[in-house]
Amino acid sequence: MTGIATPIRQSNHWWIFLLQGFAGIILGGMLLTEPDATMVALTTLLGFYWLVTGVLSLVQVFADRSVPWIWSLLAGLVGILAGIFVLRHPLLAAVTVPTVLVIVLGVQGLIMGVIEVVGGLKGGGLGSFVLGVINIVVGVLLLASPIAAAFAVPLVFGVLLLVQGVALIIWAFRVRA
Repeated sequence: MTGIATPIRQSNHWWIFLLQGFAGIILGGMLLTEPDATMVALTTLLGFYWLVTGVLSLVQVFADRSVPWIWSLLAGLVGILAGIFVLRHPLLAAVTVPTVLVIVLGVQGLIMGVIEVVGGLKGGGLGSFVLGVINIVVGVLLLASPIAAAFAVPLVFGVLLLVQGVALIIWAFRVRA
């Protein structure tokens, strides 16, 4: 060996795409058939994740000085509090977390839409303008009824995961061949 790394061919790892595809189909099917139970389970996992990352951020306050300690402390406290909230109230969190996500996406749609409309009017072209208007409309729709939109989250993600799962399985066999 000369110490030069040789690229690993994707065909050697086709099975990873296959497993990701099966996981996507299983999770997508769960979201479509049992959305309530699946959202509670996923939200509970998110609660554990936030709790663990919060504790690790507090450890980072003392162990890693590359980040200002105040930010690690704040991230740790927020993570721990969010994790405890989700774990103590999983049903409430299963509605709250998707609703907050919808609100964030609605605000992001409005901001991006305005920027794209302004860009389109200042010479960015018709495409930028139309995309901006679409983003504004989607942002307004999401913010008009965030709780109703949040109830659509399992359906939307379920369909997306099914499509992605099938595509990954097809890709796995194409890479393998």
